[in-house]
Amino acid sequence: MEYNDRNQSVRVQAEHHVKMSNRRTLEITGVKEVDSFDSEEFLLQTTMGYLVIRGENLQMKNLDVEEGEVSIKGKVHELTYLDENHGEKAKGLFSKLFK
Repeated sequence: MEYNDRNQSVRVQAEHHVKMSNRRTLEITGVKEVDSFDSEEFLLQTTMGYLVIRGENLQMKNLDVEEGEVSIKGKVHELTYLDENHGEKAKGLFSKLFK
């Protein structure tokens, strides 16, 4: 959060970073919302679009909504971004999630 000349708070778009260590831990910044998660898949809305994380024994280690930071542990198999160019893929994912 930053302040302008009149001391009013102004929301600044957070930077988005993904740091993976040994395919076992992920630290992600710029997270707007955690849409869904289970032990095999996380769906995160980030400042750079939707991020899907797939793997085994995935667990949320840390969630800081104020700062937009998420930490995940488990064996990571795949990181995929969904954006407007892949609308059909996103629709397929959402329909699978909400069956």
